[in-house]
Amino acid sequence: MSTISVPLKPELEKGLERLIKQGYGSNKADVLRRALEKLIEDEAIQAVLISEQEAREGKILRGDLRKLLGYTK
Repeated sequence: MSTISVPLKPELEKGLERLIKQGYGSNKADVLRRALEKLIEDEAIQAVLISEQEAREGKILRGDLRKLLGYTK
């Protein structure tokens, strides 16, 4: 596990303290970890939704994935 130091603007620090008081985490690090996990999860869900939409629109690739990516001759 690594540790990072991130400077926060005063309004972000106030928001962070508010989230702790509201029970989103037990301390600043906990709230930030949870927020980052949520962002990563939301990004993955968005990628799936975009892929599903593209499939509905017929924007799909067919064939051998290795060939499509250029990994085979």
